Amino acid sequence: MAASTVLDQINAHRKTVSLPELDCSVLSWPGGQEPALLLHGMADHAMVWASLAEALQPHYHILAPDLRGHGRSSKPLTGYFCQNIIADLEALMDRTGWTSAHVISHSWSAKIAAVWAKQHPDRFRSLVLIDPFFINQIPVWLKPTFPILYQVLPFLKMLGPFANFEQAQHQAKQLKQYRGWSEWQQAIFLESIEQKPSGAWGSKFVVQARDEIFMDVMRVAGLTAPIEIPTLFVQPQQGLNRTAWQLKPYRTYLRQLQMTQVPGNHWCFMVEPAAFNQAIATFLKAQST
Repeated sequence: MAASTVLDQINAHRKTVSLPELDCSVLSWPGGQEPALLLHGMADHAMVWASLAEALQPHYHILAPDLRGHGRSSKPLTGYFCQNIIADLEALMDRTGWTSAHVISHSWSAKIAAVWAKQHPDRFRSLVLIDPFFINQIPVWLKPTFPILYQVLPFLKMLGPFANFEQAQHQAKQLKQYRGWSEWQQAIFLESIEQKPSGAWGSKFVVQARDEIFMDVMRVAGLTAPIEIPTLFVQPQQGLNRTAWQLKPYRTYLRQLQMTQVPGNHWCFMVEPAAFNQAIATFLKAQST
């Protein structure tokens, strides 16, 4: 099946929800009764969850939003701090009629979810943290290195600009998240980029979001108090969190913590979706029963 066909099939699930501060583009799979909210990482978008959503759909009502500054959602000039994202998510749940949900989060959004769970635990039926990034505060003295990080972090390498579409596609094929270059991964790539007014190509993720998110991770720590919500920590075999030191905050503060290893890298849900989907389904089933 061509990537463009896969793209069209997934986008058939898309809708726009007007929230107080922005229009939020959401992929919705309303197959079951149990609510599940899927949060992508920095510079990604909701379509990365299509495989998981299709696996869970018979039993769960799934919402996967493009977070502000990402994908097809609004891109305000400012407002990319934890409290802004959390306010959007609570407004989205309210508009959907959800009081609580299973929250599945990846990388940077796992930190958002941890802060949210500390502030409003009643919103959570369970919590899934997939290879979190930036869970603690980044030291202020590292701020001068941010321009280097912007160049080397795999999830920021698609910002561009690229002279043409072919150049952007060549870059994507080199990245860990597109390992295998399946039709679905190609569809995710197609959804992630756009041609700019200048004629160049680049990510739909905007620079002002990148800059404020990095400011936010300097000033906010994700885990600072005990959280009693049933939590699954997904640890990819080639992921970021491999040492006892990295895992210590989760073991310290998450009082109902389970950990599971899955094959793949930081984007295990894109490169090894079958094993990942099974791990999530098993955990959610246990919480639902």
